[in-house]
Amino acid sequence: MKNFAIFLAVLLVLGGCKVKKKEGVENRTGKLSVVTTTTMITDLLKVVGGDRVEVQGLMGSGVDPHLYKASEGDVNKLFTADAVFYNGLHLEGKLVDVFEKMRRRNRVTIALADALAPSDLITSKEFAGNHDPHVWFDINLWEKITLYTAEKLSGLDPANADYYMANAKAYHEKLAKLLVDMKKEVAVLPEEKRVLITAHDAFNYFGRSLGFEVVGLQGLSTATEAGVKDVRKLAELIIDKKVKAIFVESSVPKRTIEALQAAVKDQNHNVNIGGTLYSDALGNAGTPEGTYLGMYKYNTETIVNALR
Repeated sequence: MKNFAIFLAVLLVLGGCKVKKKEGVENRTGKLSVVTTTTMITDLLKVVGGDRVEVQGLMGSGVDPHLYKASEGDVNKLFTADAVFYNGLHLEGKLVDVFEKMRRRNRVTIALADALAPSDLITSKEFAGNHDPHVWFDINLWEKITLYTAEKLSGLDPANADYYMANAKAYHEKLAKLLVDMKKEVAVLPEEKRVLITAHDAFNYFGRSLGFEVVGLQGLSTATEAGVKDVRKLAELIIDKKVKAIFVESSVPKRTIEALQAAVKDQNHNVNIGGTLYSDALGNAGTPEGTYLGMYKYNTETIVNALR
């Protein structure tokens, strides 16, 4: 009887304890658990991972990854996920310390920019010699990152490797078609009108890919503020090149572009605000702009229509 009482007590203690989830794919849903940072990466993991991956995105529409700080809930998600997929190249600058702590504890962190060769990247003197992190605006680079994502998922979950690679290849074809279509879209715009001016320098890869001269008021990171001299210098460029429109970004306050527009007006010229572009974040979930494909198409059409 005494032994039975001890046995019963042990059962009650165990019943009151939370069982820690096993690492890997053997979680409660049977799916690989992945946390992503930006909306572009969240979209990509959902496409490549399909119904075999449970994806939690930290950042939503309109969120600036340069300034994003992890909450206590975010840190818990990051440390309990099977893997974390992020951009790298200092895009998520305020999360670097968290990622470093994760690596020290042998948690899986995957920087998608590691898929790219140094020759793929744009270096900026204005950003302390670091590489421009906005790599998703070159569709060719996003194709490489797509295949790299499939390879990393396959390594984490070998049983579904063929599934991930098939999804990546199907998406690769959509990206290739998007690039062809966007080049046709831009071809109607005379070369002298291909001057793209935005709130911060997020579109250099876009410009390199589709033939635009790109100038950002704030530089590569929104953590830096544009000064009066920057505004005045850019206003002079707009007047000199007869630029018809400048652009607001969804993840950057529009006051900087409005200040630039006012500076042009002070010199007895006019420049329109050509619309809002999606730079560091996609549009709202459930809209075409809430996907990478839809965002890229919307941005390109908005730019071309405003600069004609």
